[in-house]
Amino acid sequence: MKTDKKRLILCLAVPLVVGAAAGLLTQNSMETFEALKQPPLSPPGWLFPVVWTALYLLMGISSYLVCVSDAAREEKARALWAYGVQLAFNFLWPIFFFNLAWYLFAFAWLVALWILILITALRFGRIRSLAARLLIPYLLWVAFAGYLNLGIYLLNP
Repeated sequence: MKTDKKRLILCLAVPLVVGAAAGLLTQNSMETFEALKQPPLSPPGWLFPVVWTALYLLMGISSYLVCVSDAAREEKARALWAYGVQLAFNFLWPIFFFNLAWYLFAFAWLVALWILILITALRFGRIRSLAARLLIPYLLWVAFAGYLNLGIYLLNP
């Protein structure tokens, strides 16, 4: 299969732009994050943008594989709709957590995000199994972020 470079660039750009926009809205968040009491296994602050960038790239590749698949148009539309909804949830979480310090609400939001990622992966998997597998690191990271988020809520009353 020949690579549709324009579509690939667009599919990579969408999650990267979502992440960059959330990052701009929460610019000094790592200073706030590091000042909080942390649960065990909390990674250093520099690791978060590195991991998120990698995850956004995997999301973009995953969505590209769905976009260029031979699946029925309606099936692709349902899968990409779920993808878009989870991206919107992804965008809003750091605002709830960092800007508003709504730690318990942010945790509940992360649980919803995790479910939406799972739904997206299942829908992507019906179209192309590799597209679903590329979302597994994202699912794992959001589960870990949920652990950190809940730990911060419990440790910082």
